[in-house]
Amino acid sequence: MKYFVIGDEDTVLGFGLVGVKGHAVKNESEANNTLQEALKDKQIGIIIITERVAEWIRQFVDSYLFSTTFPLIVEIPDRSGPMEGRPGIRQMVNEAIGVKL
Repeated sequence: MKYFVIGDEDTVLGFGLVGVKGHAVKNESEANNTLQEALKDKQIGIIIITERVAEWIRQFVDSYLFSTTFPLIVEIPDRSGPMEGRPGIRQMVNEAIGVKL
């Protein structure tokens, strides 16, 4: 199982440093095309996408999340931090594991 990241250049570069392949996108069209290609690769088990990029293609991301279970799509904040009204990584981890870090 492979990971794949879609986001801004800094996010993709950071994940690339630990061996995760990905693609930096700059607009809605690139984001949509990149996600479509990632979904075709049956070896990818987890797609990591930044919140801001996911917002560009929100309708597609949500329709995929609520209709298919694999690969898993995980939204993360980018280097600017979480978007307004979205929980930060620490809060998401606390809720997921039930332990306050």
